[in-house]
Amino acid sequence: MIHTSLGEAASGRTRDGFRRGFIIPIGGAEQKLRDRDILTRFVDLCGGEQARIAVIPTASEASETGPTYERVFGEIGVEHVRNFPFNTRADCDSSDWLEELGRSTGVFMTGGNQLRLSTTLGGTKVGSLLRVLSSRGVHIAGTSAGAGFLSEHMIAFGSEGSSPRANMVTLAPGLGLTNAVIVDHHFRERDRIGRLMTAVAYNPFAIGLGLDEDTAAFIGPDDVLEVDGSGSVTLVDPSEVEFTSMDSAHQNDPVCLVGLRLHVLTSGWRFDLPARRALEPQPATSVQA
Repeated sequence: MIHTSLGEAASGRTRDGFRRGFIIPIGGAEQKLRDRDILTRFVDLCGGEQARIAVIPTASEASETGPTYERVFGEIGVEHVRNFPFNTRADCDSSDWLEELGRSTGVFMTGGNQLRLSTTLGGTKVGSLLRVLSSRGVHIAGTSAGAGFLSEHMIAFGSEGSSPRANMVTLAPGLGLTNAVIVDHHFRERDRIGRLMTAVAYNPFAIGLGLDEDTAAFIGPDDVLEVDGSGSVTLVDPSEVEFTSMDSAHQNDPVCLVGLRLHVLTSGWRFDLPARRALEPQPATSVQA
């Protein structure tokens, strides 16, 4: 098993020649039967047929969720796929499971309820190990609730709607692989722009990342993300906010935000999170005969 300090893993720093792995939030409902572009790209990053994929279905209460993703990754061509049903905090102390999880080249967390992830994995050996693995180059993806759990600040639950309102969203600690973004999912389909704007008004340091279904943000170790999938990614950047009424708004009051920046990016577009700058798709390279 890989060992390092918790502080090093949580900060995303690299040591001893290691680069942080990709962090890949997916907006949910990604294609699993045909056109599995997002899942196939994740597998390719993790080593293709030689990848060792760990599936963590903790967010879901459905017993078939883990085996379903085992089958899907197997059909893509991965020989080593293992379902880890961490259903209780006691499960997270299993030395055999921890040892096998530590040999993974990629980890995939399914959808469901993100509070099941934070309350079951938070503060356990599994949670610590996932941060270690990420800091040592293992790629970690999550879909729907699994996507929301990846960052330091997690949207636990909230209301739908297009305008930000006080008390519209409740935040909770997430896994902590990055503090650069706050992730929301099923974004356009469930009209979640208001609650994402509310979330970044609470914490203007982070960028709000709203992911449509069947859409992913592949966040590299340089903190440049690339959009992939059939929908769009909405980025809510509060870094230039001049005024917010969040501190004085009463429950359910609309919130004033002056200077908020918003970007809507589709497949191939990139975004430099530290520079807070959108980047055009890279031109395709032609293959010479």
